[in-house]
Amino acid sequence: MQIAIDGPASAGKSTIAKLVAKKLGFIYCDTGAMYRTVTYMALKDQLPLDDESAIMQHLAKMVIRFAPGETEQRVFMNDEDVTLAIREPDVTNNVSQVSALPRVRTELVKRQRDIAATHDIVMDGRDIGTTVLPNAALKIFMVASVTERAKRRYKENVQKGITTPLATLESEIAERDRKDSHRAVSPLRQASDAIRIDTTNMSIDEVVARILTLVAETKTH
Repeated sequence: MQIAIDGPASAGKSTIAKLVAKKLGFIYCDTGAMYRTVTYMALKDQLPLDDESAIMQHLAKMVIRFAPGETEQRVFMNDEDVTLAIREPDVTNNVSQVSALPRVRTELVKRQRDIAATHDIVMDGRDIGTTVLPNAALKIFMVASVTERAKRRYKENVQKGITTPLATLESEIAERDRKDSHRAVSPLRQASDAIRIDTTNMSIDEVVARILTLVAETKTH
């Protein structure tokens, strides 16, 4: 079974997807972390972020893998644990540019589909229901107000020791929405058969419960 969860930055997709996957005993694939890892690699290797050929050469030799961690899923770039590094502001503010590169998207979508072909999976991102897993049994489009999303990102950052002012986060998230919605390849949009959930005034437990109900309904149809 494939469950696709899409939505804008900081709508709570990853948090919810991880919990849903855990409760169902499914694999969780964090597609955003994959794009962040490529962005981190490009910054680390000082590649121009618009040089698709150079990025693709490096990506061809790069293995991105996930492994269980004590508190959260760990992300590895080859043998380097990049779980925390890919959440730093320099990666966050450049990932939209890298993830808009057509050949990078094609390669990562192929890798994502390979993972989904052999597992019951929950996958979250911007274009899972529209592009990566168009035949997913259940598609969710998760939204929340920009103000609420900035507050959530701020809380997450403080826990990780990253101090970015709330107003800066609001403007960054609004700009990211604009970039993600207007990119030429696989823009952020709701699939026609996706169920929209506005999480602005919902707790994490309420959102998880809602999705688990939808999963149960999907299975009985």
